[in-house]
Amino acid sequence: MRITLNNSDYIGATAGILCIIHCIVTPLLFLINAKLVTQKTVFILQLIGYIFLAISFLAVYRSSQNTSNGIVKVLFFIFWGFLFALVLNEPLGIFRIPELFTFLSAFSLSALHIYNLKYCKCEDENCCASNQ
Repeated sequence: MRITLNNSDYIGATAGILCIIHCIVTPLLFLINAKLVTQKTVFILQLIGYIFLAISFLAVYRSSQNTSNGIVKVLFFIFWGFLFALVLNEPLGIFRIPELFTFLSAFSLSALHIYNLKYCKCEDENCCASNQ
């Protein structure tokens, strides 16, 4: 069985789902063991969030290049922009926004990647794993 990571929609959907899991598990870890709340731990967990953002941006950028649906292309950047603003707002605390909006944004981005799998247009046979 050959595993291919050529399709950015698979990577984007996986990153979004892992981001949701990260957002749910992190507060639970702090509730279970208050000793985990240190500056180093918080920094590392925020860094993981930023890594998910970077991966999702690369997936959004690549998927937007390979989609044949113009609306999906725009929605990719809108959903990613919302996710970026929500993740950036969390440590800064500019606005008090419920965590639910972060979950919804990450879920919407993952769902859009899954939906986009049927709209992949390839210039060569390697850009879409589903065509192999």
